[in-house]
Amino acid sequence: MTMSFHTLNCPPMFGSNGKRIRTRYTTRWSPSMAMQLSPIILLQSDESGKLHEDKKNSSSGTALTRCKSSNHLLGQANAVGIIGGASVFSTLIFLEKLVWWSSKTGEECIPFVVCNDPNISRQLPFHPAKCKNSIHLNQDTLVENLRSKRVFLEQSGVHCIVMPCHKSHAWLVEVSEGCSVPFLSAGVCVARELKEAKLKPLEAGSNPRIGLLGADTALMIGYYQEQLERQGFEVVLLDKATTEHTVIPAIVALNRKDMEGARNLLRIAIQVLLVRAVNCVILASDEFLGVLPRGDPLLKKCVDPMDALARSTLRWAKSTDQKVHK
Repeated sequence: MTMSFHTLNCPPMFGSNGKRIRTRYTTRWSPSMAMQLSPIILLQSDESGKLHEDKKNSSSGTALTRCKSSNHLLGQANAVGIIGGASVFSTLIFLEKLVWWSSKTGEECIPFVVCNDPNISRQLPFHPAKCKNSIHLNQDTLVENLRSKRVFLEQSGVHCIVMPCHKSHAWLVEVSEGCSVPFLSAGVCVARELKEAKLKPLEAGSNPRIGLLGADTALMIGYYQEQLERQGFEVVLLDKATTEHTVIPAIVALNRKDMEGARNLLRIAIQVLLVRAVNCVILASDEFLGVLPRGDPLLKKCVDPMDALARSTLRWAKSTDQKVHK
């Protein structure tokens, strides 16, 4: 089986000034990077949560005018709505996957609308130690915020919605409840792909074992664990002591921009899981994206659920487009 956590071999993209933007995952992207993708509408919300158009990034200054007159931003049957996550960086990475993977065969990029909300990052603490005390205070506000983005995307004319954010997936059920279009789940997508890979147990007399490594609360870890166990996998988690001495310090190191320290701690955490005879390790955390350098042998044993979500999104768009043109 070829694992899916890898650096994309993408051509350079261009910013609004025409200069090349080098595609890298070893450093965090600047939110100011402008991606000239078409068709795409980027929307953000203000402090009150009210949606407004990001005019610097919108592909058309008349998009919202068209929306008011036709009630739809997009009319294509394979249009996808994307709820931006807590990290602008991870959202951009997901967009690049959609653009590059959908166009590498010479086809046009699928139509999509991105609804980005910087308020989400303030509602979801990045430090695991802070989540326990604050997550319940923010939960109702967060769910309402995400649901309003979902409703807006439904009204914009999209026919499928995805949410490329590990943290937000902890509330996928609440956010997707009552949705009028398919709402794809990263956990379901990665579990299905691993099932289709027909993994063989590394130890006799057991089911295939999947290591699960996350930097967030038990809510998010439990979400992925449930989806994997439904497909017959045995899920292996780090014990509390190892988490406290590797995962949490790795996030602290990232926050103080100590990439080498974070990288070494992440390697230790992955190796602890591999020693326990897991087939692969799911890196279920936005923070871990790009920490290990390209070519690191441990990446061959790691899986990014957002890769599976991107592939499932493209398969849905392609199959829908084919049905329309029959």
